Amino acid sequence: MISAERVARIVSILGHPMLVMPLATWLAVRSRDATVAAGASAIGAVLLLGNLVLVFSAIQVRRGRWRHVDASSSHERRALNLFLLCLFAVAAAAIWFEQGFSPLFLALFLSAAIILLALLTSPLWKLSLHVAFIAFAAFVPGSIGVGVGIATFGTVVAWSRLKLGRHAPADLIAGLLAGVAAGIVFQTG
Repeated sequence: MISAERVARIVSILGHPMLVMPLATWLAVRSRDATVAAGASAIGAVLLLGNLVLVFSAIQVRRGRWRHVDASSSHERRALNLFLLCLFAVAAAAIWFEQGFSPLFLALFLSAAIILLALLTSPLWKLSLHVAFIAFAAFVPGSIGVGVGIATFGTVVAWSRLKLGRHAPADLIAGLLAGVAAGIVFQTG
């Protein structure tokens, strides 16, 4: 029989922002009837960012700066969030200069804003980026049914983060509020 902790680990991995956001991007592109080139560009950009984050995390572990790519300790998390903030801000600026205001620019900008909020509020709580990005992703596809499905999965991810001891309930609530706010701005932008 599979243990609850093992299920929580699997769910936590599947709910990782670098898996959730490419899926949300693909769903958004599909639902908005974007051109194939625009869709490939958006998905490619998000996948590139995800791979850069994985490489950065692996280098930190290999150099002995981090214990695990999960970046669970406060110094690891701060380093990761600073890297993410710079990465998403540069990506948003690049899209702005290439396309002007676009859904991809807005998504990258709002992603940077979530990460900045996590950095600024770190003395108060450990804002759950897993929950924040799933809540944000629930708004991205533009389909209520898909959004509800993503949100439902988000509740299971929140449980997994609690089960693994990665967050306290306040961290999850902060992540939820940040993600919902970003999602509302995205839909109205």
